[in-house]
Amino acid sequence: MEKLLELVKNVLLYSDKEPLIFTRLYFWGFFAIVLAIYSIIYKQKTVRNAYLFFVSLFFYYKTSGLFFIILLFSTLIDFFIGKKIYSSRSPIAKKWLVGLSVLINLLVLGYFKYAYFVVDNLNGLLGTHFTPINYFAEFGNMLTGSHFEINKILLPVGISFFTFQTISYSVDVYWGKIKPVTNILDFGFYVSFFPQLVAGPIVRASEFIPQLYQDYKLSKAAFGHALFLILNGLIKKMVIGDYIAVNFIDRVFDNPLSYSGFENLMALYGYSLQVYADFSGYTDIAIGVALLMGFQLPLNFNSPYKAKNVGEFWKRWHISLSTWLKDYLYIPMGGNRGASWFTYISLAFVLSFIILLSGKLFLAYIFGGIILVLYLTARFSPTFKLKINTNINLMMTMLLGGLWHGASWQFVIWGGLNGLGLIIYKMWKKISPFRSMQTRWFVVFIGIFITFNFITFTRIWFRGESILITQNIIHQITQQFSWSIVPQVLFAFKTVFLMMLFGYIIHWLPDSTKAWYRSKFIQTPIWLKGIIVVLVVTLLYQTRTAEVTPFIYFQF
Repeated sequence: MEKLLELVKNVLLYSDKEPLIFTRLYFWGFFAIVLAIYSIIYKQKTVRNAYLFFVSLFFYYKTSGLFFIILLFSTLIDFFIGKKIYSSRSPIAKKWLVGLSVLINLLVLGYFKYAYFVVDNLNGLLGTHFTPINYFAEFGNMLTGSHFEINKILLPVGISFFTFQTISYSVDVYWGKIKPVTNILDFGFYVSFFPQLVAGPIVRASEFIPQLYQDYKLSKAAFGHALFLILNGLIKKMVIGDYIAVNFIDRVFDNPLSYSGFENLMALYGYSLQVYADFSGYTDIAIGVALLMGFQLPLNFNSPYKAKNVGEFWKRWHISLSTWLKDYLYIPMGGNRGASWFTYISLAFVLSFIILLSGKLFLAYIFGGIILVLYLTARFSPTFKLKINTNINLMMTMLLGGLWHGASWQFVIWGGLNGLGLIIYKMWKKISPFRSMQTRWFVVFIGIFITFNFITFTRIWFRGESILITQNIIHQITQQFSWSIVPQVLFAFKTVFLMMLFGYIIHWLPDSTKAWYRSKFIQTPIWLKGIIVVLVVTLLYQTRTAEVTPFIYFQF
C-alpha cells in the first residue's frame, strides 16, 4: 500500500526533479491517457475545450508547481479586460483598457524575471539595501501552511511565452482582429494549451481562437505528418543536441581557458547547432502533438542557417517571436515610417536598463547629450530624421528582444549586435554591387557563409553565462589558436564532430530533398510507421544522457 501511495504521489504531485517534459517517458504515458479520453469527447467542442484546459493546467502544475496560479491570474485578467475592451464604446476607454492589460502582464513578467536585476542594480547605483521578497511564496505559505523560501524569487517556466500570448489577445481585440471569447474555459484553453505552453511557438489569438470552434479533423496524411514531426523533434533534441552539448559544448563553456582556441571555436559552431536542434526539436514535437488533437500551431523555424542575410535569418529563426516583435513592437513604434511616442518610451526603457546594468549615473547625461544632438540634427534634416528614427525602431526592437531573454549585459550585447547587423544589412543592400546577381551560386554561398558566422559569433554572448566567460572564449580563439593541434582535437572528439557534421548536412539539405523523405514517411503503411517508431525509440534509449537535459528555452 505504501508503494502504491508513493506511486500515486509521484504521478500526481509536482517534483522539481521530474518535470513533465517531452523527453520523459512519463509525458508520453500522460499524452496517451489524454488522447484516449479525448477520443471519446472530441465531438463536443465545449467539453473538449474545457477538458484540454484542465489537462493543460495539470501539465503546467507538473512542470512548474504552484506557479500555475500565475497562469490562472493572467487568464482571468485578460479574459475580463478583453470583454471590456470590446463592449466599450469610448476609443479612449479602449486605449486605457488595452494599456492596463499590457501593464499588468508586463508587471507580472517583470516581477518574476527582473526583480533581482532591478533591486541589485538600484542598490549598487544608490547605495541602498533593498531585498527582493517573493510575495507569491509568502501568500502560498499563508494559504497552505507550506514553507516556501520568501527571499528567493524563482522564474515560472514559460512565463514569457504565455504573457506574450495574453498581450496579443488584448491587442487583437482592441484592433478588431477578433471578437472576445465568451467562455472563460475556452479562453483558458487558448492561453494554456500544453504542447506549446512552456516554450512556444507563441500563438496569436487571431490564428488559434477560431480553431476552438472548428470540428476535429485528422486525415491519414496529417497523422503521418504529426508522427514525423514528433520523431524528428526527438531525434534533433536527444540524439544531436543533447549529445554534443553534454560531451563537448557544456565542458568548453564551463571552463574555456582549459581548452584551445580551436576547441572554443568548434564549441561555438556546436552551440549554433545545439540551440537550433534543441529549440526547433521542441517546436516540432509541439506542432506534431497539437496536430494529433486537430489543432494547427504556426511554423517556428524554416532552415534558418540557409539565410543569405541577417534580415532573412530573423524571418526563419523563432518566427513566432520575430513576427510578434515586428507586429507588436516595431510597427507600433512606426516601423520604417518614422518614430512614435512608443519609440521614445522604448528608448527610455532600454537606456534605463543599460544605466542600471552599468551602475553609472553619468551615462544618463551622456545618453541625454547624444539624444539632444540627434534631435537637433533631425530637426534640420528630414531625410536624416527618417533614417535615424527607423534605425532606432529597429535597434529598440532587437534590444527589447534581447532583454526578453534575460536582464544581463550578455543579452543586451547579443540583441544590440543583431540590431546592428540588421541596420548594416539595410545600408549594404542599397549599395551592393551584387543586387543583380542575387541568385548566382557564389553570391548565395557568400551570403550564407557571412550570415551564419555572424550569428554564431553573437552566440558567444547568448550562451556565455558572464562577461568573463565571453572574454575568455574570445581570448582563446584570438590568442590561443594553433593549427598544429587540430588533428589531435578532431581525433579526441571525433564522435562529437561527426554528429555535428551530420546535423549540419541534414540542415543544409535542399528543401525538396527534405520534402521528399517526409512525404515518403507519410505515405508508408501504418505497420511500417510502427516499426520506424520502435527503431527511433531504441535509438533514443541508446543515446540518452544520464540526466534529463531540459530544453534551452525553458529558462526564458
